[in-house]
Amino acid sequence: MEVELLGWPADGPTLRLDYERFAYAGKFVMSSTGKAVAREDGELVGAVAFNADRTDETVCWLRYVTVRQDRKGEGIGPRLCEYVRDRALERGYEELRIAVNNPYAYEALYRAGFGFTGETTGIAELVLAFPPEDTVDERYRNGLKRFRDRDITDAERSFVSERLERGEPVESGDRAGRTDRTGVADRADQGDRTDGSRN
Repeated sequence: MEVELLGWPADGPTLRLDYERFAYAGKFVMSSTGKAVAREDGELVGAVAFNADRTDETVCWLRYVTVRQDRKGEGIGPRLCEYVRDRALERGYEELRIAVNNPYAYEALYRAGFGFTGETTGIAELVLAFPPEDTVDERYRNGLKRFRDRDITDAERSFVSERLERGEPVESGDRAGRTDRTGVADRADQGDRTDGSRN
């Protein structure tokens, strides 16, 4: 899989996605956010939109993450987020943030090195940040409990219960040696979705 940066917000990149295959497709035609994409065999399989925080230019927000419906659960979303994270840090950003609205995205971003800040935004979206404030298992569990206390599907409830029993995820084996806590979610641990990251 190839990951590519299409441009930063000032570049005005736009991207047309098939709304039947990608969540948030309409958000990617806006030129006010930067874009990065993942392709496999030349076909688009995922995308992320991002921009600087309006009040703190040292913070980059990952605004929308989408993975093609038939490719969810393969770690594409976290890989895209890691890619943008690394490019943003190289560009001088000190922190990255993302708001997630489902436990699958929450777990995937934890495996990508982000951590729950304890904050919410939008319609009860949980805010995660990189670098994380700490790696305390209790903070991870507190975020999951917020999802558990919502009206969620049976599959999501089961997913949350399993993660609460297990505790904070470990890094993926292929990146465990890195000191910045990065790691791509593997297919089994990511669940059905990585979409749902939005701010």
